[in-house]
Amino acid sequence: MNQNRFIRNIHLGIKSLTLHKLRSFLTILGVVFGVGSVVSMLSVGEGASRDAMSYIERLGASTLVIESMKPKEEMNASSSANNRWHTAFGLRYEDEHRIAELPNVIRTVPAKILTNREARVGELTANVRVVGTTPDWFDLIKRPLLAGRVFNAKDMNEGDGICVLSEKAARQLLPIEGALGQTIKINAAYHFRVIGIIKADEGSAGGVQTPDQPFDMYIPLNIARQRFHDTDRQKGTGSYSNELVQLHRIIAEVDSIDAVKPTAAAASTMLKRFHSRLDYDIKIPLALIRQAQATQRVFAIVLASIASISLLVGGIGIMNIMLASVTERTREIGVRRAIGAKRRQIIEQFLIEAIVLSFVGGVIGVAVGVFVPYAITTFTGMSTFITPWSVGLSLSISVIVGVTFGLYPAQRAARVDPIIALRHE
Repeated sequence: MNQNRFIRNIHLGIKSLTLHKLRSFLTILGVVFGVGSVVSMLSVGEGASRDAMSYIERLGASTLVIESMKPKEEMNASSSANNRWHTAFGLRYEDEHRIAELPNVIRTVPAKILTNREARVGELTANVRVVGTTPDWFDLIKRPLLAGRVFNAKDMNEGDGICVLSEKAARQLLPIEGALGQTIKINAAYHFRVIGIIKADEGSAGGVQTPDQPFDMYIPLNIARQRFHDTDRQKGTGSYSNELVQLHRIIAEVDSIDAVKPTAAAASTMLKRFHSRLDYDIKIPLALIRQAQATQRVFAIVLASIASISLLVGGIGIMNIMLASVTERTREIGVRRAIGAKRRQIIEQFLIEAIVLSFVGGVIGVAVGVFVPYAITTFTGMSTFITPWSVGLSLSISVIVGVTFGLYPAQRAARVDPIIALRHE
């Protein structure tokens, strides 16, 4: 009996709402925008968080990155120089060996990085970043191998001019012919034979740029030292500077996540002993990414809170239409009360109408909230991820809003005096 009455009240509620289609639709819109905004904002925040975790997995959670950095006083001096400026700064080869001997350090990967080098194959050219490193680079910075192989310890000992290209560099320099075995000229002076192609990363997270870039060319570190030496000429406006930098980067892998910060502190203490000025920077990707994740969580909460205001507006709209409905149906309420309907039944009917409004709006809002992140990812490339809990939470909140804002109109309808209601025109 109760079940049949409940089903009948649902039918009555839906029929009542369809009598004022435009008004009901406009009321639902408030809930639609609120739920859609909450789902979309949470998906954007979750996508950013997953990007950060993916970065940790790609680089390794137990790593620290030490980079050469020009001291501020030399940057000011070189910018004010009229013609020539000679400076030496940054990491040294000995620093890598010292860091490798620190407790908890499994291995170190040194890198000499030469930017904006012209690579030429026949008539085709590309500006590439030449990275002189060791085979451990490819073990620590794991990327898919698309063709050929990477260089190994034997290649380092033989001292041949070989290289591994990133996919984009290979496509621009060798779009037609087979890339493997081709010879690339760097600065029209040095020749390198391509032995492999890897897929490079282009992302960043937590303020830390991934070690590789789209247009990379990897060569053995000893070959980089022999052919390019340690001095690099940097051109400026009306002047140039000769910069002596032995190593541009050292990546250290530690045996556990807990040992990353102590190892970074030990590396900082050690470098201070051998460097009279601050010409290096130590970054802990894990710490920076965790900080970024915390910021993203706060950002997501703020956005979700702002989006929830739309739900509040939608709830006020539901209360408004229900109050108007009570006024319009005063005589109907009086007739129902006169033939024996109880106050509980009147409350139940009007609550069901409010819940129908909020539930339908919630369902449509979830659909909108699923579509918006898809559109964001499609047109901007930004990562988004919709979690089931965010959908369930948003839909539940929309129903709660309907019950909360529909309760007062329902109670007001139940308190209408039957005699006065029957006289209402």
